Amino acid sequence: MEAAPFLAPRGKGASLSGKVYFDYPETVRRIFHYLQERFGCPFRLYYQEDSNDMWDSLEEDIRRGHPGVEHGASLYDLVETDTFRYEADPALALRQGGYEIRPSVRNNLFLYPEFKVAFARIPKMLNHGLGYEDLIFAEHDEGMAAFLSDMRVRQLASRKIMLYSDTRDGLERETISASSPVERDDVFMDETLKTHIYRSVDEFFNEEGSFFQTYGIPYKRGILLYGKPGNGKTTLVKSISGTVGAPVAYWQITEYTNSESISEVFSAAVRMAPMVLVIEDIDSMPESCRSYFLNILDGVASKEGVFLIGTTNYPERIDPALMNRAGRFDRAYEVKSPDEPLRLAYMQRKGMEKLVDGDTMHEAARRTDGFTFAQLSELYVSAALQMHYEGEVRLMGIIDEMKSDYSKSKSGDWMKDRGSVGFL
Repeated sequence: MEAAPFLAPRGKGASLSGKVYFDYPETVRRIFHYLQERFGCPFRLYYQEDSNDMWDSLEEDIRRGHPGVEHGASLYDLVETDTFRYEADPALALRQGGYEIRPSVRNNLFLYPEFKVAFARIPKMLNHGLGYEDLIFAEHDEGMAAFLSDMRVRQLASRKIMLYSDTRDGLERETISASSPVERDDVFMDETLKTHIYRSVDEFFNEEGSFFQTYGIPYKRGILLYGKPGNGKTTLVKSISGTVGAPVAYWQITEYTNSESISEVFSAAVRMAPMVLVIEDIDSMPESCRSYFLNILDGVASKEGVFLIGTTNYPERIDPALMNRAGRFDRAYEVKSPDEPLRLAYMQRKGMEKLVDGDTMHEAARRTDGFTFAQLSELYVSAALQMHYEGEVRLMGIIDEMKSDYSKSKSGDWMKDRGSVGFL
């Protein structure tokens, strides 16, 4: 199969490939030739060996229409050159009727002309299908260093959060906006505990750890948040990530987590340092790679400048080795179910006083002992629906129903006192 000859501008049906598809040396040679013709100087070849975060940033630049990047060439004319997906960001969803259509990272050559840097994700044939090779081109080391510095400044200024999730197909990465952070006043928890946590966070990022230098303390920190689901661990973490003014990465542990993804996430974290790394559901770390994970936590270089936050709903499943050795997690904080004053304050913040009088709301705070914040939020929604459709709120009745349902969910006795539900 022959490819079209030398590249014309994108969209005109030409490619950079030679006469034979997936001829890697010939394709690289043609890219070198194209770049020298375009910029009038020779280029060198680079490869980022320990992560894909530069490619993630390239993809984000393409998505956001960054003016510093431009499409230079398509590599093969019978391999995809564009991609589309549903756009969850409302600001971008207005384009293309809610779908984002843009050049794909694979099979295209992208240029950063100001720095004379180029990216090419070159398709290649593998035994099990089509893969790719990631190559980065630059005129010289100085230009590459200037480009990397510029990319980091833009990453910090854009208030983005990196999401990592281990899947069957490897480590998936996604970048989301942190433009609407959870404010600290929106975090409901014991005030003493809240003060301890935020003080630790703020001092870590104050003048890039001057406190740690002053007192000769290693510049790294790790806290573990544990407690029942729905009591605000995620809200707390969101408030930290949205208000510290530092890069933030979330990592979702799954059954597919392995030593390779562990190494990749921590390597990316160190390059973004000082930063916050949140490890969700840390109790789910597979047994096969727990020793490797503990060794990574022990390494000084692996955590330097990283504020580590682990979360779990099941502290009894946590490997004791995580807590029994200094330098892994420094403190463990229990995020408890709210007491009566906190339940009252939370309902007031939600706006329950618009639906019931003060005495009823105080009584509701007393009778919801054991409710999580998530359950209190559902109580407010149910009350609002009842007001909307019936014109009145019977709050105690809703509380009794919720208690009954939650009790049945724990015991598994869903059908007690219920009629028959199903299909004939």
